[in-house]
Amino acid sequence: MHVFLDLMWFFKTRKKYYVSGIFLLMMVSFIGLFPPRVVGNLVDHIQRHTLTAKTVWLDMGEIALMALAMYVLRYFWRVLLFGSAIELSTTLRLRLFRHLSQMSPSFYQKHRVGDLMAHATNDIRAIESTAMDGILTLVDSISTGLLVIVTMALTIDWRLTLFSLLPMPIMAFATSRYGDLLHRRFDKAQAAFSDLNDKVHESINGIRAIKSFGQEDNDIRAFSALSSDVVQKNMLVARIDALFDPTIQVIVGTSFFLAFAIGSTYVVHGHLSIGQLTSFTIYLGQLIWPMLAFGFLFNIVERGRASHDRVQALLRIEPDIRDTPGAADHVEMGDIDYDVREFVYPESVQRALADVHFTLPYGATLGIVGKTGSGKTTLLRLLLREFDVTDGDIHIGGQSIYSVTIDALRHRIAYVPQDHFLFSSTVSENIAFGRPDASQAEIEAVAQTASVHTDILSFPEGYSTLVGERGVTLSGGQKQRLSIARALLLDSDILILDDCLSAVDAKTEAAILEGLKARGATQTVMIATHRLSAVEHADLILVLDDGRIIERGTHDELVRSGGWYQEMYEHQQLEALVGGGM
Repeated sequence: MHVFLDLMWFFKTRKKYYVSGIFLLMMVSFIGLFPPRVVGNLVDHIQRHTLTAKTVWLDMGEIALMALAMYVLRYFWRVLLFGSAIELSTTLRLRLFRHLSQMSPSFYQKHRVGDLMAHATNDIRAIESTAMDGILTLVDSISTGLLVIVTMALTIDWRLTLFSLLPMPIMAFATSRYGDLLHRRFDKAQAAFSDLNDKVHESINGIRAIKSFGQEDNDIRAFSALSSDVVQKNMLVARIDALFDPTIQVIVGTSFFLAFAIGSTYVVHGHLSIGQLTSFTIYLGQLIWPMLAFGFLFNIVERGRASHDRVQALLRIEPDIRDTPGAADHVEMGDIDYDVREFVYPESVQRALADVHFTLPYGATLGIVGKTGSGKTTLLRLLLREFDVTDGDIHIGGQSIYSVTIDALRHRIAYVPQDHFLFSSTVSENIAFGRPDASQAEIEAVAQTASVHTDILSFPEGYSTLVGERGVTLSGGQKQRLSIARALLLDSDILILDDCLSAVDAKTEAAILEGLKARGATQTVMIATHRLSAVEHADLILVLDDGRIIERGTHDELVRSGGWYQEMYEHQQLEALVGGGM
């Protein structure tokens, strides 16, 4: 029952609802004590030949009124208790979603998307069931059980009650044992479901690669194996779950046998009337639900406890990137100054950056080039505080980026990453994602700057065209340009383009860069790219290799330097010449 203590924080916030609902539930249990007595009295009247029509109608009217009262009370306690449980699932899901939104990229490198989705769906539902059906069965089994047992003992015969309840300790031991086994097996079943969830997510996202390599059959076999594992682990849960009802039915049957055997003897010897024995057996029948509910309670509680432990373990993970105490909520714009002596990714021993020192004047353009894995994206992600510098600092306008809040910093930056994510909404809504209140004219203006306006007009419904999930209906170049337009609409002080022109042709690239120049010198631009033509106009170009700056200068200076930049520039110029000739 430890999970109820873990959820006490929520029960306190909804105290009025839970107290009212539990009170009404207990009232239903109390009212349910009277019909068996009415039936017993009718049986005694029949035995004594004193039954009259008036007695029948009065007793039937009494039962009808009690049934109506129970109907109304059951409606209201369900609204109060079940409504509160739904509120709990909403609160937990929002808390989990907010927590996930604060996690750094390293968190998502360790946790699979499918597993996180399982936490937000199956686990939350299991916890909701604990606060809903769990509370119901706990209160109903205890209140109904105790009231019925006390009524049987005080109003009929305490000895017969005691004999009838002799099998109960066996049930308590059995259900406790089943609960422990259920907890362990359900935890494994949930983990297996997470694996299956992750496989589905991965396969859907990678369906193009799967088809292009002809791996559909292998992927189906892998999915089938995971599905079988889920079935097997849930069957282990079901085998324990299936033990509850038969065990309780055997105990109930034993109780009925003892009640009839001993009760009949009491009737023969005149200690009980037939009506009292009838009432007693009806009361004993009312104990069937509390007994079943007791076993059902262990089932719900153990499932809820396993899921609650999984969700809490996730919520206890602290974000790697957090605001420093006393961080300012405003960034004074100015020159960007990198003083990174060393940076190592979490849980890695290899340096990603070393001795990166440069100053970028406000309003200037920085080009970052180098071979794959040289550290270009890493350098940009440090400015966004996706990771924190392990040795060194970064300043904007003389102010350390660690002395301001993360929100304040990122509100000054518009970022276009390598992986262009588009939402399943219209083209306009995707562009206006960062500024939902933007006018259509503003949306079209940035689309023209990103050289995607003409493409959009060719879509079936123009700017109102629905984009498929992750932009699956668009080409790579169109997705890149829509992402650029989305960033431009923010009109931030710093614009970061992380290799986001790779899927556009040279002419389109030139048009986009020309559009960026036309925006004036009020925006600092940082461009990481493999295509040197994208940074020819840059005020400062850095050449990275193995996380270090090996060359720096303007385009003209680097072309004359005789280093990597000159060699790569000539190579790309030759490629362009050969490609143009063909």
